[in-house]
Order: sequence, then structure tokens, then C-alpha cells
Amino acid sequence: MVGSARAERVDALVDAALVELRAGGYDDFTVRNAARRAGIAPATAYTYFSSKEHLVAEVCWRFLRTLAPPDPALAPAERLPAALDAVADLVASEPTVAAASMVAVLAPDPDVQRLRAEIADLVDRYFRAAMGDGADDAHVLTLNLALFGALHQVGAGVLDDEQLRLVLADVARVVAGASR
Repeated sequence: MVGSARAERVDALVDAALVELRAGGYDDFTVRNAARRAGIAPATAYTYFSSKEHLVAEVCWRFLRTLAPPDPALAPAERLPAALDAVADLVASEPTVAAASMVAVLAPDPDVQRLRAEIADLVDRYFRAAMGDGADDAHVLTLNLALFGALHQVGAGVLDDEQLRLVLADVARVVAGASR
């Protein structure tokens, strides 16, 4: 019973953090405000999340987990572009969260480092599923670097959502062509 109460409070904090991020972005975000919105004492919130970055990284990890697995019914040449397009759709659906996530996941906080590793593993598995049986480490690394580089450019205002979609489509074509 104690574990479920803890999980409910963590879920409430993550949900409140998402609302706070949508409302004010990363710069205005505080754990205190998310805790207040969730109806949880700030001191309690800090027992679950060690920092602002930790809470935002948790939002990011959960956000990425909403990506549907690549469709295995698609031919490999179609599956990778569709998978990258799904990532672009996800970013476009929550641009403020995506921008905040890019800042938060770079924090040196050990809890963020753990989540960063989980995010990297999630993205790696997603790309391997998108590439199918022919996925090799170099192509998966290329996809990872391209995705996170493009997301950084979106966060910096260099690329907009449509440009992100075009860049990721180009990357998919290059990687799919190189993996044949």
C-alpha cells in the first residue's frame, strides 16, 4: 500500500510538472510549483526528485515512452522514415517539453544521469526496431546523433518543427540507403 501511495504522488508530480512546463517553459519551472499544483509539500517532492532537472528528465522519459513501436508490417525502407516521422510528431506535439528536456537531460545530477541512460536505451531500442534485423551499431549511433543534434537545433531555435521533419526524413534516407 505504501508503494502505491508513493507511485501516485510521483505520478501526480510528473503530471503537474507537465502542466507547469506547458504553461511557462523550462525557465519558469520549479519543483515547488509542480508540488503545489500536485497538492504535495515541496519537501516531499524533493524526496522523489532531487532537482528540477531530475523531474523534467522524468517527464521526458515518460514522454518518449508514449512513442508507438515501429510498425513491423511496413517494409524496412518505409519503417525507418515512419519511425523518425513519429518522433517529429511527438516533438511537434509538445515543443515546450521537448525544449525543456534537452536542457534537463544534460544535467550532471546522478538521478538525471540514470534517466539519461534509460532514455538512450529506449531510443536505441526504438531505432533498432525501426531498422529491423539489419540494424548495426554504426547506423543506430548515426540515428541517435542525428536525432539529438536535430533536437538540440529545435531547442536553440535553429530548426522549426517542419524543418525537423525534413531533416529526419533526410537522415532516414541516408541511413536506410547505407544499410542496404
